[in-house]
Amino acid sequence: MGERFETTTVHIGHAPLRQAESKSTPIYQTSVFAFDSLEEVEKYYAGEGEYLYTRNGNPNQAELAFAVARLEQAEAGVSAASGMGAIMAGLLSILSPGDHVLASHEIYGGTYALLQKELSRFGIELECIVLDEGTHLASRVRPTTKLFFVETITNPLLTVVDLPSWIRQAKELGLFVMVDNTFATPYLVQPITFGADLVVHSGTKYIGGHSDVTCGVLVGSRPLIERATEIVVNYGASLSPFEAWLAARGLKTLAVRMERQCDNAREVARFLQSHPAVSRVYYPSQEATSFFARPKQGAMVSFALRDESEIYEFYRALDWIQFVPSLAGVETSVSHPVTTSHRAFSEEQRQATGITMGLVRISVGIEAIDDILSELGRALGK
Repeated sequence: MGERFETTTVHIGHAPLRQAESKSTPIYQTSVFAFDSLEEVEKYYAGEGEYLYTRNGNPNQAELAFAVARLEQAEAGVSAASGMGAIMAGLLSILSPGDHVLASHEIYGGTYALLQKELSRFGIELECIVLDEGTHLASRVRPTTKLFFVETITNPLLTVVDLPSWIRQAKELGLFVMVDNTFATPYLVQPITFGADLVVHSGTKYIGGHSDVTCGVLVGSRPLIERATEIVVNYGASLSPFEAWLAARGLKTLAVRMERQCDNAREVARFLQSHPAVSRVYYPSQEATSFFARPKQGAMVSFALRDESEIYEFYRALDWIQFVPSLAGVETSVSHPVTTSHRAFSEEQRQATGITMGLVRISVGIEAIDDILSELGRALGK
């Protein structure tokens, strides 16, 4: 290295830092990685090296994907810049032009928009069906049907279908199965153990857990994840190192956060069920969640106001519980599905699924339960 000031300021300090042993994972905030020789570059392209360029891969991205894959008992995983990026990678790792997708009629509005508006331009057709006892996948399958898509706990009505049974039906019909496990998390459900091929998370929610990161994670069988990784790289949906680091750090407290949030949500549901301003409460039953790994029913609660015209007043009346178009932070928050998460649905679709103007979705946090109930009661009282 040259001794002139300008050269020294550029290169000083790198080598000692690379040798340091850190208790926590460092942030590899670099866009590119260095090689000692041309031979090392060739080894990378031969599959013998890990990192070249952060869009192609980064240690922080890998740590997050590995951690979620292990919690989900999946073979491999890949992280993405958002939950939608991860969903896109999963869908495109399976689907080709002309393929047909069967999905629950209760799916996240963003997923619906991706399939109905974007992927339809490539000849991929979506069919949404009601997953009840009167529905059999065999009667809806076509020669072009390739994928069955379902959520463990639906957004925003929090329906829980018999996931093991539906996955079994789909696999018997030769379909791939992709499950959005964002609301349940691997703390409650591990769909891979029931035969799902892919499991996706909006890591922005419970994986990160602190409302300070936007990311997605897709896990599943190694061949599908290898293809999904190519899609993430080629479509430019790679996760930044810092976001990956934040999400991996947040993941470490998933169990303790979910334990408290699920317990609080149960009490919130009980409180709302007896409140005179509430006409209906949406919260999974113990019977519906019998296949969950733990006796919990999730950390989300939705309810319908008895008088829809009061919806604006309800949101204005809230104080420290914030109105946000997202969920799963440690702070309790509320959202309005009609004007946020399900804007992509037509009015007819929203009415058919029960997503009405008076519907409120609550993401229950880790605060003292008495304070949560007091604040909700005060706002409802107005």
